[in-house]
Amino acid sequence: MEDDQANVSHGKEKQASVELPLHWSEWQLLDSILPTGGFAHSFGLEAAIQARLISCPDDLRTYVIHILENTGSLLLPFVCTATMSPDLETWHKLDRMLDATLTNEVCRKASTAQGSALLRVAASVFTEVPSLKKMREISLSFGDVAFHHAPLFGIICGLLGLHRGTSQRAYMFITLRDIISAATRLNLVGPLGAAVLQHQIAFVAEAMLKKWKDRAVEESCQTSPLLDTVMSLLRSFKESLKPCSNFPSNFSQSSSVSQESSNDTLIIPRRPPKSSLAQQLQRLEETYNFSLPQQNPETRREKAPVEKSHVFYDEQEKFGRHQLGQFQFDHTGPFEPLVLSKDGEFPIIQVPASINCRLLEHQREGVKFLYKLYKNKHGGILGDDMGLGKTIQTIAFLAAVFGKDESSDSTILKDNKVDKKGYVLIICPSSVIQNWEIEFSRWSTFNVSIYHGPNRDMILEKLEACGVEVLITSFDSYRIHGSILSEVNWEIVIVDEAHRLKNEKSKLYMACLELKTRNRIGLTGTIMQNKIMELYNLFDWVAPGSLGTREHFREFYDEPLKHGQRLTAPERFIRIADERKQHLVAVLRKYLLRRTKEETIGHLMMGKEDNVVFCTMSDLQKRAYRRLLQLPEIQCLINKDLPCSCGSPLTQVECCKKIVPDGIIWRYLHRDNLDGCDSCPFCLVLPCLVKLQQISNHLELIKPNRRDEPDKQRKDAELASAVFGPDIDLVGGNAQNESFIGLSDVKSCGKMRALEKLMYSWASKGDKILLFSYSVRMLDILEKFLIRKGYSFSRLDGSTPSNLRQSLVDDFNSSPSKQVFLISTRAGGLGLNLVSANRVVIFDPNWNPAQDLQAQDRSFRFGQKRHVIVFRLLSAGSLEELVYTRQVYKQQLSNIAVSGKLEKRYFEGVQDCKEFQGELFGICNLFRDLSDNLFTSEIIESHEEQGQQQERHHCTNQGFKGLETHIVSSKDANTLLSTGSKTRKSSDPEMARTSKPLLEDMGIVYAHCNDDIVNKQPGFQRKKEESIPQDLSSRPPQIPSKRRNLLDCADGKESLASSKDRKNIEYSLLARFMGMDVFEFSKWILSATPSAREKLLQDYRKRKKIPKG
Repeated sequence: MEDDQANVSHGKEKQASVELPLHWSEWQLLDSILPTGGFAHSFGLEAAIQARLISCPDDLRTYVIHILENTGSLLLPFVCTATMSPDLETWHKLDRMLDATLTNEVCRKASTAQGSALLRVAASVFTEVPSLKKMREISLSFGDVAFHHAPLFGIICGLLGLHRGTSQRAYMFITLRDIISAATRLNLVGPLGAAVLQHQIAFVAEAMLKKWKDRAVEESCQTSPLLDTVMSLLRSFKESLKPCSNFPSNFSQSSSVSQESSNDTLIIPRRPPKSSLAQQLQRLEETYNFSLPQQNPETRREKAPVEKSHVFYDEQEKFGRHQLGQFQFDHTGPFEPLVLSKDGEFPIIQVPASINCRLLEHQREGVKFLYKLYKNKHGGILGDDMGLGKTIQTIAFLAAVFGKDESSDSTILKDNKVDKKGYVLIICPSSVIQNWEIEFSRWSTFNVSIYHGPNRDMILEKLEACGVEVLITSFDSYRIHGSILSEVNWEIVIVDEAHRLKNEKSKLYMACLELKTRNRIGLTGTIMQNKIMELYNLFDWVAPGSLGTREHFREFYDEPLKHGQRLTAPERFIRIADERKQHLVAVLRKYLLRRTKEETIGHLMMGKEDNVVFCTMSDLQKRAYRRLLQLPEIQCLINKDLPCSCGSPLTQVECCKKIVPDGIIWRYLHRDNLDGCDSCPFCLVLPCLVKLQQISNHLELIKPNRRDEPDKQRKDAELASAVFGPDIDLVGGNAQNESFIGLSDVKSCGKMRALEKLMYSWASKGDKILLFSYSVRMLDILEKFLIRKGYSFSRLDGSTPSNLRQSLVDDFNSSPSKQVFLISTRAGGLGLNLVSANRVVIFDPNWNPAQDLQAQDRSFRFGQKRHVIVFRLLSAGSLEELVYTRQVYKQQLSNIAVSGKLEKRYFEGVQDCKEFQGELFGICNLFRDLSDNLFTSEIIESHEEQGQQQERHHCTNQGFKGLETHIVSSKDANTLLSTGSKTRKSSDPEMARTSKPLLEDMGIVYAHCNDDIVNKQPGFQRKKEESIPQDLSSRPPQIPSKRRNLLDCADGKESLASSKDRKNIEYSLLARFMGMDVFEFSKWILSATPSAREKLLQDYRKRKKIPKG
């Protein structure tokens, strides 16, 4: 708002974000000449009432918003600065600065009177803070101290130890409460209406906090003094008038402002001034002469009819949500509505021009898809990638269906039962409720309420009174109170993060089945996460019966697709799987719209490189890992299917080894029942897996946690002693290590070596880093590592209050000094926008691949201006390798079932099939000793050795080459070459000698790019100019020895024996370039679009030297 005031002070005219005929400060000053008014009493409300400018709830709401915006832009910086430096010198300085800004006597007296009272009360109440009493005594000696309220408020908050964000929020909401109290005293609103108004405008206060919280005091003081602003306006008072945004359309204004001009002027009843305004003008020795525009009394009494304005008035509840112009985006398209209905259809369904002009093209297509679902009276899934604006598309669709054009009011017409569409229910994670509310306020005029927390009953009463159009609730709230909400006949039900409905046996899923609605819509960027059957559960909820019965889907789609992906699957299985895949994609197309970033905004982004880095475990880790596998509990699980040693024909788990009384973990789990449980010994699987993952991550995690119960601490101490064995002294015993040096020592965690090298390189280049971990205890260790290395960082985990999370995000995005953001994958992997970071480290993998992908997309989303590089750190030879390979398997199944893509067949295992557990599934694979092997590397290399040598070279070399460029200079990187599980034997001995020490020093034994493993078709994920390895593009393609007799080398030029042979060779090379054999490549050619074929040829010509005949 400082620009607004500065422009006005120079005689310029600038439209406020929410228009009033006068600036708010003018009404405050005019208020001072009224008998009972004054800035301290009503914030200028009385003067505005006398001017007939506040005559309805929307007018009052507009006025309150103006006050909040000016409070944020002018006073919040003073509160913030004073809170951070609560001393006399800072207070004295800020007090003088604010006194110079508030030159109007009324404003000054109000601020100083409130400040003096605040200091006096605070000194007497907070007696435990001696600084306050001393401050009051010393301050009296300063003759030029004015005791302004805002700096004093910040000083007191700082002395009380409050965070600057807390003090700013308190000041903003105290101001909101005071202005609404003034409105109550002036009989503008009743007590209940005041409470409703305060609740509805609370989001505006939050938005102002976000907008102005980091503003410097100096910027606020650059604003012209309020009196000077008013004086310049008073000299041309008539020209400064603008129409009120919520005033009836027949209200006439001056011709210089409104096109619907009139000679009528507004009459403001004037009373003898209290001399403050006149005396100030005389002191400045300026003459003034102004006449207020008058309005015809008959026109003034007219109000817009209810039928046109759609406003419902009630003594108790009459306030709705208001659209805020200051939150609107710049136009991105023509200012015209997007018509969704067909020509000749009535009524015309269209997205308002004010929304459509800000939509991207793919978002307009998404709105059309949602309307098509609604018109056909069935549900569907908007499955766009994360960060493509699914929320915005949904709001635009609702605005069109409910007729929310520019002239619509924000309140439902209570008496109009015929035209009312109904209600909208949105179920979403609790972490994004506030985001939904903010987006609704930015993009539409819906009356939105939150069914969450202690005010649920009041919201239901408001819903019954037709005071709500959109109701937002969380998954947990709906799961608990779903029986109440299911009684409402909803017009549309929207589930955000709809993949939460993947389990048909969950309470949430069964509760959602009870919803009565015409249209069910799901929003998710990860449609399938673990199993193909999740697709059935999700689509059977949004469109019941769309995929047939559960048994049919399992037999017709699930089983064929999984068995067709098996490495040694017969050709018949592969052919059937391909047919079923195409059929499934065709069926889903009716109910699903999915777009990826490369299809929509790829040209606006610099790409992402997803590297998977396998780090060697330390020697201590390896020995502890093996000892854990030898524990009686795990040995019992490994040998469960072996014949029992007692001579019985039964297996061990069915006979003598059902319980493990000598096992440490088993005794703790069954301390209350030494005979075991019904699930024994399979109840041990999850606890044992947790311990294996802890050792894979960091040895300190296996030690007792001081926050646990004493029984669990004793069990963990005993287990740690058994696992560490003779090495227990090397790790500091079985008690938790609090040493910064000990926690970051590579002997306890092999990943720490690679992390230290990577972060040092990135920080020296000015990169900003996101560091994710699934374990809170691991976050504690990483935090001490960052402290030891001197990095400036922020942290967000499940214990971070929800109202502070956004401020942490904003601080990290705006502060150049913040280098690292330490984030819990579960708490921060959803809903955060961290585009200031361009490096992402995922320290430990998750069984669910969607969790890691969502963490990556905190940085790789719309608005990211740099190339994003992701590093997933895995402990080679540990359970983490199996976790990752299962991620690959699940991602491939998702690509096949949802998008119909072709995927490489790496694995022999088939999910949920005991006959084909292969290398991935089954208890024996979970507890297999992989410490001497590179499990992932062996699987990939065995696949590549089947005639696809060039693709192997691309997959394995690319990851290391890209990795090395982040650690050493480009000059050194060009001299390094490494592959697969060990250094490749290069024709350049110097190159091999240079590469091996560097990789050994980092503890990295293998690396690849995840998209080269998962996606068969070429994508855009790697940065365009970096996607081609130099050694690939600089050498001719390697032609198999069986075909070399077709080439005749003469005079250094290659010639083919025949044109037919040349075409066959080129076709074979294209197939290998795609990572397929000739048969698979032929099927891809038949199914590929012309654009995909053209892109393949372009990429091939860039990377290969095609032989010329």
